[in-house]
Amino acid sequence: MSSQQDPRLFRDPWAKREAWRKHPVFARRAMFARAFPGFGVALVAFTTYVIAENMLTKGESH
Repeated sequence: MSSQQDPRLFRDPWAKREAWRKHPVFARRAMFARAFPGFGVALVAFTTYVIAENMLTKGESH
């Protein structure tokens, strides 16, 4: 009996069909980035609005 095992013995027959799961398009970071489209633009626009409003109404009292 040889100490080395046959590499074909543990070969996965479904490896080609499961390869898409490791593709970069389906990475966790890419999925999260596409989960909220436009969130970055909306965050910048809202922040700009709040800063501009605070600067324009700084002298007025409520």
